[in-house]
Amino acid sequence: SLVGYKNPPAVTFNVLNQTKTLSAALCCYFVMGRVQSKVQIASLFLLLLSALVLEKIIPLHLRPLPRHQPAETETDAGELTSNQYGGSFKTHFLGGVLPVLVASFTSGLAGALTQRSLQQHGRNSYLLTMELSTASLLVLLLSLVKSPDGRKIRKEGFWKGWTAKTWFPVATNAAGGILVGLVTKYAGSVRKGFALIMGLFLSGVFQAMTGKIDGDDDGSGVVTREQIVGGIMAAVSLWLHSSFPSNR
Repeated sequence: SLVGYKNPPAVTFNVLNQTKTLSAALCCYFVMGRVQSKVQIASLFLLLLSALVLEKIIPLHLRPLPRHQPAETETDAGELTSNQYGGSFKTHFLGGVLPVLVASFTSGLAGALTQRSLQQHGRNSYLLTMELSTASLLVLLLSLVKSPDGRKIRKEGFWKGWTAKTWFPVATNAAGGILVGLVTKYAGSVRKGFALIMGLFLSGVFQAMTGKIDGDDDGSGVVTREQIVGGIMAAVSLWLHSSFPSNR
């Protein structure tokens, strides 16, 4: 996901990153045999649309088209290029789109495997969270050996730039990891995807309350049209997914 974040535009990354809920439902079917009803499948796509609206990828107001569209050209190697991608189509796809799609799919697969471990094998969610955190810590430590961040830490020290406020996101992220384990165990990885989209809606509301949204710095923030519509769509999709389960 970090590799894919560097090459495609931010809009493309956000769109592709929201497919993890769909991949979670697909992986739950292959790993656990959890079948989704037709209404539940439709609610998953509605959830994806709500995320795109919340991220303002799908605008709710019409904008005039630019007078001059950047022309797409074809290189000697047959690669489609465009100013939007800032390079060749091959680089955009192989170095951006494909890694994000793979990361989203592996996220859904990991969620399905975690759900099976917690629900079918009766694993303790707190212990499993500790195991996953330990594995992540080892991978991060290994990545610091050659990464620029690792060289910066060795040069300036690990605590460089830390303040008392730094501990707040550290604590909330740690608490969030514990809650994710509980949600996965008792609600499932697909429902967790619904919670993540509702989190986008709540984040936008909190930003609006603090007046730090869309350049509004006068403290009189307002909830945008996209946040209202996206929140309603997410709520409807959650109701549909909960009310019309599969009979199989």
